[in-house]
Amino acid sequence: MRINLRKSLFILPNLFTLSSVFCGFYAVVLCASEPTEDDFYRAALLIIYAMFFDTIDGRVARLTKTQSAFGMEIDSLADVISFGVAPALLVYTWALRPLGFLGVVATFLYVACGAIRLARFNVIANTETKPKKAGSYFSGLPIPGAAGILVSMVAANHTMSGQLYGSRIPILVLVVVLSLFMVSTIKFRSFKDLRLNWRTMMLISVTLAVSVAIALEFHISFALGWMLVSYVAIGLIESVFNLSRRALRRGPRSEDEETAPS
Repeated sequence: MRINLRKSLFILPNLFTLSSVFCGFYAVVLCASEPTEDDFYRAALLIIYAMFFDTIDGRVARLTKTQSAFGMEIDSLADVISFGVAPALLVYTWALRPLGFLGVVATFLYVACGAIRLARFNVIANTETKPKKAGSYFSGLPIPGAAGILVSMVAANHTMSGQLYGSRIPILVLVVVLSLFMVSTIKFRSFKDLRLNWRTMMLISVTLAVSVAIALEFHISFALGWMLVSYVAIGLIESVFNLSRRALRRGPRSEDEETAPS
């Protein structure tokens, strides 16, 4: 019996995707019973590992030329578990449980918006008519980025012996804001069309230097949180800049237009 290695290569990227699912599932298991601070930290690390596997599976699929509709669908389902349910349950059990039903609503909103964000992404990816620069930007905050901000906060809190936050309300607000960012139409860079010019190299160098300094001074979780918050800030700044540029292009209405009868 002959095995066609070329046809069996499609299993490889899916193994990385399932590894991401396992990390997310194990993080849920750690948070499901009576978790300790160490359990929260391990769950946060597992979700970070899931982010690594989620990054690798797409690159492996492109390298082996095994991209498929099945791979895209299972990747989205994996993201709902690893970056939707797992971080939502982690944040709920870690900080929002004392808020009762309000904490449940906020974390469910996060899961729901993450699922909507992934479904919208699949619909856009499957449409026949695509924009000229497809892949340059994401519409809405990617769910791994939102999950990364939450878990980096949990990991940073562990390194500070649980003294990172004094009130649970800011965490609740952060969860809601990240949820709304995911279903928004704000454009966030995918960096797939990144050009290595002097500006890009300078930005990368400054980002890496600041990240290394933060990691050495505090903890790598602080560096991860800083990078992801900076990513969100760049998307917001670019959106505001694009809106203001469009407004300037339209310009003020002329005096004849303002006095013309409607």
